[in-house]
Amino acid sequence: MTGHMTGSMANFTTYVNHGQNVIASKAFNKKDANTVSQIAQRASFKLMAKAYRSFGGLLRKNFTDKVETESAYNVFMRINLPEAIDKSGISPVIDYSKLQVSQGGLPQPTVTTAVAGATGITVSYKTNLGIADISASDQVVAFGKTTEGELIIARQVRGSDPLSTVLIPYPNISAADVQCCYLVIMSEDGTQVSDSTFVQVV
Repeated sequence: MTGHMTGSMANFTTYVNHGQNVIASKAFNKKDANTVSQIAQRASFKLMAKAYRSFGGLLRKNFTDKVETESAYNVFMRINLPEAIDKSGISPVIDYSKLQVSQGGLPQPTVTTAVAGATGITVSYKTNLGIADISASDQVVAFGKTTEGELIIARQVRGSDPLSTVLIPYPNISAADVQCCYLVIMSEDGTQVSDSTFVQVV
């Protein structure tokens, strides 16, 4: 008598399923998608996505252990959420000391000191040439961000001296101007990297 029923009216929805008319009622109370934890999760995701973009294209080659179908962005988000988010305050913030900006199979660098001064940030490190998979021709990549969001970077060959330094040029920078700083080792051909090492600048 009624034929095929489709559409909705008031609190009811009608549709056809296997030739039968079905009348269903809509939910009275929709699930609230704005709980405190959900809001914090969305805020954390936005924070981390913004952090990735703030490094420009620098991180695209910094995740060499990923599967071929996974992007550097996806790896960055996966390994840093929620581990690098500090939720102890009113709003979530990034804990840069826990943020991983590279992930790979090369041994991590050993940083001894990092000092901000008249010429920039001088990072001292051990070359660790006695460790397997380490080569004097590896690249040392030192980079960070200022509190104003500027990206600062320096690259050099690891070298063969037991101790070495790399200077990130930035005249008259102070430790208070540095939001974060990291040291990463990259193979000469750029196909392998180390996990990043957070550098505490003084």
